[in-house]
Amino acid sequence: MLWLDKRIDNRIRFGRIVKERNLDRHRRVLSFAPGSIFAFVRWTSNDFGTIISRIDILRAVASGQRCSTVPYVTPRGEILLRLSGWPKVERVLQMTDAVEALGIEPADVAPDHWHRVHNRLDETAVCVVDDKGQVALEVAVVTDPETIKAALAPYLGRLRRLGHEAGSLSP
Repeated sequence: MLWLDKRIDNRIRFGRIVKERNLDRHRRVLSFAPGSIFAFVRWTSNDFGTIISRIDILRAVASGQRCSTVPYVTPRGEILLRLSGWPKVERVLQMTDAVEALGIEPADVAPDHWHRVHNRLDETAVCVVDDKGQVALEVAVVTDPETIKAALAPYLGRLRRLGHEAGSLSP
């Protein structure tokens, strides 16, 4: 881990650290047991603002096991989730807070949950148009069937057609 005030903040958001070694007041080395899940958040800026904002949720692997390479993670880790850009990183941190609010340790959550989190980060535009062509509802919601259903709930008894825009930018 590395921290330099207003320049670099590499930190662990969650995970069970089994060993910690401080190198100096800005750097430390953390170890995780093979199979354990942890979140590694990286933020870097320069004189012009943020240049890196990233979160990696990884599963620690045993020595010699095949896996992916992630900067600052040695030997390596299995990538469960990898996102860049502050809006997406912030959403994952909020989702992690929500898991903890339920009394669940994020490191204990099934790896498949973290594999699929990126699907919940995308937004779907919901637009309801009445018989006269007037927009009755126009809102962006998280791409999740239950959330979309909740947005359409007031109109469910009156809907005649439902469409999904298909194109290169459609989810």
